[in-house]
Amino acid sequence: MKIVVLEADSVGTDVSYEALREFGELELYNSTPNELIAERIKDADIVLANKCILDENSLKDARKVRFIAEAATGYNNIDVFYCRKNNIGLSNVSGYSTEAVAQHTMALVLALNNKLSYYSDFVNSKEYSRQRSFCNISNVFHDLTGRTYGIIGMGNIGRRVASLAEAFGMKVIYFSASGVKQDLPYEMMDFDSFLRNADIVSIHAPLNEKTKGLINKEAFKKMKESAILINVGRGPIVVEEDLVEALNNGEIAAAGIDVYEKEPLPETSKLLLIEDKDKLLLTPHQAWGSYEARARLIEEIVLNIRAYLNGEERNRIV
Repeated sequence: MKIVVLEADSVGTDVSYEALREFGELELYNSTPNELIAERIKDADIVLANKCILDENSLKDARKVRFIAEAATGYNNIDVFYCRKNNIGLSNVSGYSTEAVAQHTMALVLALNNKLSYYSDFVNSKEYSRQRSFCNISNVFHDLTGRTYGIIGMGNIGRRVASLAEAFGMKVIYFSASGVKQDLPYEMMDFDSFLRNADIVSIHAPLNEKTKGLINKEAFKKMKESAILINVGRGPIVVEEDLVEALNNGEIAAAGIDVYEKEPLPETSKLLLIEDKDKLLLTPHQAWGSYEARARLIEEIVLNIRAYLNGEERNRIV
């Protein structure tokens, strides 16, 4: 068999794809523009993709393709109907990045709460060297203990973040966009109550019709002025223009954002024009990408392919 990896760079060049040779000839591409997808998979039996669009247009001449391994949890880049109609198997990978995303979430919380950007700049600017006092505590920060941590999206990542928040002595509450109450030791609140009570609002939800634009101008007006917003879920859940306005107007205290309405973030994004840079911490969709998470992703893909070839059900979408 021939296995084609379309976007090796999306998982990183420091992890190995060599285990895929177990299944046959391996053809590796660091990245693949849309216009080259059809050409590169025309003789493939198995295709690995992350963001490349695999639909009727790219698959129609790839007569040998029998299985698509999605190198991610989301698979909206795959035409599931076409795969089902043409007997092409499809599996995704979930749970591989739970620890990495939860860790990054708390890193953003701690950096913003403790004003690390401000204080680091203070030292590096040599202002600290020029002052008489041994310390600088002029930019006020607070203990996390006793504060309320609000989570939107209580899946694997949301629950792991909840446990970390509890370890800091925080009370955890959550909002369910689906309205489904889970069997959890945390209080579920309606949206307005959730926004009014949360000192930190942390987004770990999928993007759907109920979550798109959920955190908007109206939502910011209901949040505490001291609140911190964290989004490591999906970019369009937060209306970026409204976030910039809320930060500039002091409607919330700070935000840490790892995902965006459009990725990569355009140079013209208003997020890059925020007036007080210490209020906003931006990272390049990296929360999921610890070395261990990416290595697990490849391991899970290998297991998915092996299960498919053995006629077993494992993470199957089609």
